[in-house]
Amino acid sequence: MALTYTAIATVTVGSGGAANIEFTSIPQTYTDLLLKVSARGTSTAGAAWSWIAVKLNGSSSTASWRQLYGDGSAAASGNNTNNLLAAYATDSSATASTFSNSETYIPNYTSSNYKSMSNDAVTENNATSALNSFFATLWSNTAAVTSITLAQEGINFAQHSTATLYGIKNTV
Repeated sequence: MALTYTAIATVTVGSGGAANIEFTSIPQTYTDLLLKVSARGTSTAGAAWSWIAVKLNGSSSTASWRQLYGDGSAAASGNNTNNLLAAYATDSSATASTFSNSETYIPNYTSSNYKSMSNDAVTENNATSALNSFFATLWSNTAAVTSITLAQEGINFAQHSTATLYGIKNTV
C-alpha cells in the first residue's frame, strides 16, 4: 500500500510570538493527518518545557490520553481526561535556540468514529532536563476534524516555532 503525503499548510510564528497556531478549513479529501511541530515557548518560569494542548474543531472536552515518558534518569507514565495534548514546547529558560519536536498522527479523521491520535515528542535542552514522550489520545467525538488549534497554557509560542499539517492518502 503506497501512501502519499501532501503539505496542507505550514504556520511559522513571527516576531513577537503567537498565542495559538491554527489550521482551519482542513480538506476532507485525505485518509489521515500528520502534524509536525517544532516549538519553543516564551515562559521564563525556569521550567525546561511546557505543554502544548490541542483543540479539534475548537473542543478538547470528551478527551483522554495516556503517556509514557523519560527524562534521561527515570521513566514514568501518566494519564488525564478532558484535554488533548500534542507535545511540549522547549521554554526560554532552556538552551538558547533549541526547539522541541513532535509528530502527531490522526488516522481516519473524516470518519464518524471517535478519533485516536498517537504522538512522539522530544524536548531539547543540552542539559539533564530533556524529555522524550509518547502519547496515545482519544477524542470521543464523531465529528470529522475540520480545524486544529495548538496552544500553550498561558504562554506564547516563540518566534520561529513552526507547525506543518500533512494530508495522507492511501493510494491502493
